[in-house]
Amino acid sequence: MRFVRLLIKAAVIFLPWPLRRRILTATFGYQIHPSARIRLSWVYPRMLVMGAHSKIGPFVVAVNLDLVTLGHHSSIGRRNWITGFPTGTSSPHFADQLDRRSELIVGDHSAITKNHHLDCTSSIVIGNFVTIAGYHSQLLTHSVDIADCRQASSPITIGDYSFVGTKTVILGGASLPAYSVLGASSLLNKAFDQTYQLYAGVPANAVKPLPEDSKYFTRDVGFIV
Repeated sequence: MRFVRLLIKAAVIFLPWPLRRRILTATFGYQIHPSARIRLSWVYPRMLVMGAHSKIGPFVVAVNLDLVTLGHHSSIGRRNWITGFPTGTSSPHFADQLDRRSELIVGDHSAITKNHHLDCTSSIVIGNFVTIAGYHSQLLTHSVDIADCRQASSPITIGDYSFVGTKTVILGGASLPAYSVLGASSLLNKAFDQTYQLYAGVPANAVKPLPEDSKYFTRDVGFIV
């Protein structure tokens, strides 16, 4: 049965999108709005939910996840690598984390641009009107707990209307507040809560306040011309 499902997965990615959408919803139980679209990509979490006018670009890989949710008018650009470690397996890895969820949840009007790596061993929650910008950022929810000598994971949260600059690293347990900017090449390794701040550096800290009337923070359409 597993081999048959693998064959179905491989075959359907080359079908015209309207037919592929019908197969994905009927065979895998995915919830994909009729106006949503997936291009030539290997996107097979246990559950996929795509809102109206959401889209996933070409050459995206999203595997070994409990859930991927993409809000309306949100997008995942090309060549993003989205991985996880699903719950409910017999593996000893993360067996002590009973409340862990391997999931990517993206709100409305948000964008993950190109060539990023998102490790969703624990939840990555991205709010509304967020931009994961540029290239080659890494959001890594799991690592080795040196004290306990075992794999451990913690969620990552990106608040509404935040902007994540190019080539950043965000580690498990980190939180970028709403209405904030994470500067390019920064390392975010802790949870912050102060809004309207530029966070930057290795490790990142609040370096200066941002104008609350900035048009990025007040827009009602996610797409930026």
